[in-house]
Amino acid sequence: MKKINCLVADDEALAREILENYISRLDRLHLAGVCVNGTEVYNQLKSGHIDLVFLDLQMPQVTGMELLRTLKTVPPVIITTAYREFALEGYEFNVVDYLVKPISFERFLKAVDKYESLHGSGVMGGG
Repeated sequence: MKKINCLVADDEALAREILENYISRLDRLHLAGVCVNGTEVYNQLKSGHIDLVFLDLQMPQVTGMELLRTLKTVPPVIITTAYREFALEGYEFNVVDYLVKPISFERFLKAVDKYESLHGSGVMGGG
């Protein structure tokens, strides 16, 4: 079974830990990297194969939205943020989903299932 390579990008340690924990609960997901700012995300995307990015919008150096604007090829993104007001702009970048913190495991699962239905990972659903 092909695992989904995930990248977590968030400057808040607690938010990163929660997402890392959620990813570790699902056999079909693989945590390929963790970043604390937009520059790290940019470098990680250029150097490795990432299937799905959990992207916070408010990060130092380069914000999530700035990063999305600069990338020529944007991998599937699930936005994770405390700010509801950026949801509409996020969909301009064809994001998979928009999760508002605090993120429940149930809502996380729903977003991952949505990714799989949109991007046909070849992995059977459920979780």
